[in-house]
Amino acid sequence: MTSIKFKNNKLFYLDQTKLPFKEIWCECRNLTDGFSAIKRLSVRGAPLIGVFAAYCIVVHLKHLPDEKSGFVGELNKAIKLLKTCRPTAVNLVWALKRLEQVVLNNKSKDSKVIKQALLREAIAIHREDVKFCANMGKFGATLVKKGDRILTHCNAGLLATSGMGTALSVIFQAHLLGRNIFVYADETRPLLQGARLTAWELLKRGVPSKVICDNMAASLMKQGQITKIFLGADRIAANGDTANKIGTYSLAVLAKYHKIPFYVVAPFSTFDLSLSRGELIPIEERDQEEVKVILGKIAIAPKKAKAYNPAFDLTPAKLITAIVTDKGIIRAPYAKNIKKILGK
Repeated sequence: MTSIKFKNNKLFYLDQTKLPFKEIWCECRNLTDGFSAIKRLSVRGAPLIGVFAAYCIVVHLKHLPDEKSGFVGELNKAIKLLKTCRPTAVNLVWALKRLEQVVLNNKSKDSKVIKQALLREAIAIHREDVKFCANMGKFGATLVKKGDRILTHCNAGLLATSGMGTALSVIFQAHLLGRNIFVYADETRPLLQGARLTAWELLKRGVPSKVICDNMAASLMKQGQITKIFLGADRIAANGDTANKIGTYSLAVLAKYHKIPFYVVAPFSTFDLSLSRGELIPIEERDQEEVKVILGKIAIAPKKAKAYNPAFDLTPAKLITAIVTDKGIIRAPYAKNIKKILGK
């Protein structure tokens, strides 16, 4: 299963806003299509939007002028625009910066050569993401014991990456190894990525699981029904502070109180070493209607009521047991060990 497809210079994506009720594939024909798909969360998940954005630029190339100066100018505008569509997930900017570097490396060449180089780089980003996911699954599975009852939040699986996922890659690998695990998937309000997407993936992979309301996690922890927590990340600062889907911080606090290991799973592209601490990470605030209306259809609050809708929250590094990356497992002290494992 995959969530995007690129073939014959055409880009297709599985519209995640329609899941789990309908599996609808759409074509991204131009930059506007790509921007909208990311913005409305038809394509979502930090690693995936990086890969998808790179392909969006490739698709957009056919709309650019052949004349060199005009080509580069319009290309830079397109990259700059895509960088703005989701401000928290750093993988988006990371992928687009790689394309910018390709342009710089080929600045003396004609537009045809630059186009081919950009295509190769987008394909490389895609293939790397698949490999990163496999590595995270391998490293993370070493943390899973037989019979573990795992809680996960939001969606960090095949739908959030172009591979097996981040946190769900760990879960899938542990399941394949016969660890006899059971998974609780938080519903993840307000957009229900856990109930709609994670539960759908777990069912397809045959992983024993149940969906729970977000406010049930504490009770399950108290009962001893949760032994580990694995979830993804959208941006990790140099000191290990982590921005992830709203609700992550409360789970980290609960895990600390109940002495439950709390693991973040993310590729190196999710780290932003230019930020010394988490407070510097920009937190995206989305439309208040997402809180007031479920699935864009059912109103659950008075029409005139105001709502607050930050898409992410910040979890301090001191609440994180370890960070699983594609290069290995990082433990405290994070500022030191992140540099040691990931380099500069």
